[in-house]
Amino acid sequence: MAVMNTRLSLVGGTTRDTGVDAVLASAQREVLVLSTGALGSIGRVDRDNLRRGVRYRVLVPDSVRLSGKVTAFAAAGAEVRTETAVPMDALVVDGTTALLPGPHTGVAAFRLSGVVAATTALFDRMWPVAVPLAPAEPVEHREALSPRERDLLALLWSGATDDSAAARLGISVRTVRRMVSDIMNRLGARSRFQAGAKAADRGWLMDRAG
Repeated sequence: MAVMNTRLSLVGGTTRDTGVDAVLASAQREVLVLSTGALGSIGRVDRDNLRRGVRYRVLVPDSVRLSGKVTAFAAAGAEVRTETAVPMDALVVDGTTALLPGPHTGVAAFRLSGVVAATTALFDRMWPVAVPLAPAEPVEHREALSPRERDLLALLWSGATDDSAAARLGISVRTVRRMVSDIMNRLGARSRFQAGAKAADRGWLMDRAG
C-alpha cells in the first residue's frame, strides 16, 4: 500500500493529486469510478485515456446526475450511471490497483488482490441496476412525450412505484428507469417530481388525468 499526499478527496474537488494522475496514466483497459458526490473536473489524463480507448465506467448518486462535471465525463466518452446513493469514493485501474481515501486527507493505492477484488465486486453489484446517463438532446430537438412516456409519468406522478408502473405497462423495471432517465434529461429535470411538474406545466399529462 502506498499513501499519496493530497489535500483533496479522491474524485472530488477541482484538482487532483499528481500521484492519482500517474496511476490513471498507466491504465491500459478500464477505469472504474465510484463517487459519493459530484466528480471533480475531467482532467487531461482522463481525456487522453478515453482518446486512446481506455474504457471509463462511472457511478455517481442520482442527486448529481445533471451536474456539468458529470455530463462532461459522459460527453468525453465515459459510460456514466447513477444510483440512489454511492457508498464510497474509489478508483480501480485495470483490475489491479484500487485508489481509496487514505489516512486523514491522503489517497491510498492498494495492489492487494483482496482489496481490489472487494472494491470491484461492490462496483459490479451496483452497475447493472444503476440508471444510464443518456446524453441530453439540444433544446430545439426535444419533443413532447410519447403516449407510453405520458402513461408512465402519469403513473409515477400519482404515486405508483417503479414495480407497479412496470406491471401496469407490461414492461420491465429496468425499462421504467431508463425511460424516466431519458424523460428527465429531455425536460432538464433534477428529480422525478420536477419532471412531472414540468410535463404537467406543458399540458402533457392532462389527457392522462384520472
